[in-house]
Amino acid sequence: MSYKPGEEYLITLFEYAPISLWEQDFSGIKVLFDGLKQQGIQSLASYLDERPEFVDQCMKEIKSVNINLRTMSMLGASSKEELLAHLDQVFRDGMRHHFREELLALWQGDVNWSGEGVNYTLQGEPVHIILHWRILPDYEKNWERVLVTLEDITARKTAERRLRSLFEASPISLWEEDYSAIKSFFDALRAKGITSLESYLEDHPETALYCASLIKVLDVNQKTLDLFGAKSKEDLIGNLDKIFRDEMGNHFSKELIDLWNGNLSYEREGINYSLTGDPINIQLNFRVMPGYEHNFGWVLVSIQDVTARKKAEEYLLYLGTHDVMTGLYNRAYFEETILKLEARRKDPISIIILDLNYLKRVNDTYGHSTGDKLIRRIAEVLNAALTPGQVAARIGGDEFSIVLPGDDEETATELIKQIQELVHLNNKYYREPELSVSMGAYTSTPDLSLAKVISLADDAMYRSKGEHHRRRRDE
Repeated sequence: MSYKPGEEYLITLFEYAPISLWEQDFSGIKVLFDGLKQQGIQSLASYLDERPEFVDQCMKEIKSVNINLRTMSMLGASSKEELLAHLDQVFRDGMRHHFREELLALWQGDVNWSGEGVNYTLQGEPVHIILHWRILPDYEKNWERVLVTLEDITARKTAERRLRSLFEASPISLWEEDYSAIKSFFDALRAKGITSLESYLEDHPETALYCASLIKVLDVNQKTLDLFGAKSKEDLIGNLDKIFRDEMGNHFSKELIDLWNGNLSYEREGINYSLTGDPINIQLNFRVMPGYEHNFGWVLVSIQDVTARKKAEEYLLYLGTHDVMTGLYNRAYFEETILKLEARRKDPISIIILDLNYLKRVNDTYGHSTGDKLIRRIAEVLNAALTPGQVAARIGGDEFSIVLPGDDEETATELIKQIQELVHLNNKYYREPELSVSMGAYTSTPDLSLAKVISLADDAMYRSKGEHHRRRRDE
């Protein structure tokens, strides 16, 4: 490709360049600087702190020799003359701050500078720009020719503000984090021949805590501060050890293993804590952002508070497995327990069947509310008598069952005696009607199904009930 020779071609390139170009003269600034140096001024920064008006004085010394067509269209001017006559409308407000930085660069002898700023169109609209200037060759001594470019980044800045607003106003907690130090640690482990992080963590459990210390929190949004009760981002970041503790260590170990194995996004549930110490059930979404897969330098973490959902789930689970009146397990849970014990059968298993005596008579005489109180009283007795691992359930209106995994006939017999003693004690603290129960027990053997053991325990309970009624008639 051949190029048109001569100055006319260079002028054409300048005029039609797709970026704003300015040819400026900084020689007036050079004269002012020389004057300061003759006065013995060594630090321009200190001088500007004492005399900030010197910045404006220098700005007035800039002479714009020429501008191109893109500059006119970008700043809303109909002609070069119009724009050059109204530069005070273009360079104002925020320009003063970064022009101070330009002056410091010139003072230090730099021949080029880049930075961001804001100019204004002649209609008053802000234009975000990246400014580059370069003192042209052969003009380093007097600064008479400086080439300036202005790149319009308004659209980019608008997009950044929108993304920032979305980040800040998000209804869930968002964290921007830097995991690059963890990536470097992984690389170092692999260089040592480590192939399984899971095995390494088992041998070196302190590694998870060390890796947690390598994470850099870059930013969090307002919802994060609200969720964890932090006064500021500094308050939050300074107290991360209060938020991520206890069982979070196990969750974080799994996250590290995922990362090691190349899983760069995942979801998990866990528990964090507010700065006041309250537990928060959370659903965490982790993602290494696109373009950062090689170093983990940008990670987005979202944390959603699912405490209310968890409480609802726990309540529904409670309702599905417990008897509302007594707080004991219900028949469905009892039957599920029997099925599980049968599936992984380990004898002995003892089962006690318990039935209230005279409940119908109490309901007929005193009313069902009094009968309900008797049912709750026997539940109090059973809760006091049982030890961890033993299961008490209300399996009928006035019928209860106790499952004793691993306990033999002697233990079941002793428990029946203890329950009777507690029933006697219970009757001392309550007015009539009297609490009375009949109980029967049976212990499994390898040749009996648990369904048969329940039936035999039920038979034993009815024999006990019959003997109880005979004694009462004989009294």
